[in-house]
Amino acid sequence: MPPGLKDVAAQAGVSIKTVSNVVNGYVHVAPETRARVQQAIDALGYKPNMAARQLRSGRSGVIALAVPELQSPYFAELAGRIVHAAERRSWTVLIDQTDGHAERERNLVAGLRRHAIDGLIFSPLALAGEELARGGDETPMVLLGERVSHGPADHVAIDNTAAAADATRHLAGSGRRRIAAIGAQDFPSAVTAQQRLAGYRAALEQAGLPTDPALVAQVESFHRADGAAAMARLLDGPQPPDAVFCFNDLLALGAIRTLLERGCSVPGDVAVIGFDDIEDGRFSTPTLSTIAPDLGRIAELAVDLLAERLGEGEAAAGPPRELRVSHRLVARESTVGRDSR
Repeated sequence: MPPGLKDVAAQAGVSIKTVSNVVNGYVHVAPETRARVQQAIDALGYKPNMAARQLRSGRSGVIALAVPELQSPYFAELAGRIVHAAERRSWTVLIDQTDGHAERERNLVAGLRRHAIDGLIFSPLALAGEELARGGDETPMVLLGERVSHGPADHVAIDNTAAAADATRHLAGSGRRRIAAIGAQDFPSAVTAQQRLAGYRAALEQAGLPTDPALVAQVESFHRADGAAAMARLLDGPQPPDAVFCFNDLLALGAIRTLLERGCSVPGDVAVIGFDDIEDGRFSTPTLSTIAPDLGRIAELAVDLLAERLGEGEAAAGPPRELRVSHRLVARESTVGRDSR
């Protein structure tokens, strides 16, 4: 016979109820007790009876994650972190890509694709708060990203404006005086770009530097090709920049490619900083300075909030919560050079 809860409890020296709490991901278990139970589970090779659990709880043990695009390294890494956080609760994660299309996002919110899931972690791009509230069903949802703040569900994000200001101050602090921005967007759903542009402008003002509209480059999307093309336009202007803040790392990698093709030294002639701390930037030449959001914490909070909404008591029924996650500035070769690192 395969090992059961009773066998795990005996091995760990705890009650069957405690083992059940650990297996089901309840948060109110002492860390040392949780570790002891997990060691017993691993030693015995215990596997939960998912069918029996679903019958008892009325839950499927499946949640969904919906993001705008999986080809983005940021969202790919975030998805991996959420999968690992969900595994600790024995949850399976279904991953969907919306491409930022309003109709796909409406279908998710309306529940047309949520009949077999317990909850949804959703990073909307097209829908705003009112439409999210209007179209939702009773399935618990946690929102990520900048599109919706103080909306109809729990929300986890970083402070984009403060992070962008940190990136711009880093450039100004190194003596750069013509600091450009790549990534501006003026359509209504471009909240991320608008917040990062606001942080850029605030930091320039704080440093006593003028905001030159000619140094703010618009892009259609946050991809490498957009960054390369925007950098070319800036270099062709009457007064090229000596530093560039790119609104994500893909834009920055594209910008660096153009700079090197034009014979510019990075950071000697133009310093470049990005945003997201994707793996490519750690291995580019030069390595890329960036803003690093705490992706692990974003994933943990999103899963924990969803678990609380699936539970009982005040946390399950309380008003939507707004949680901010920290970020840090990572200075690498693209702003400080190789010798001074």
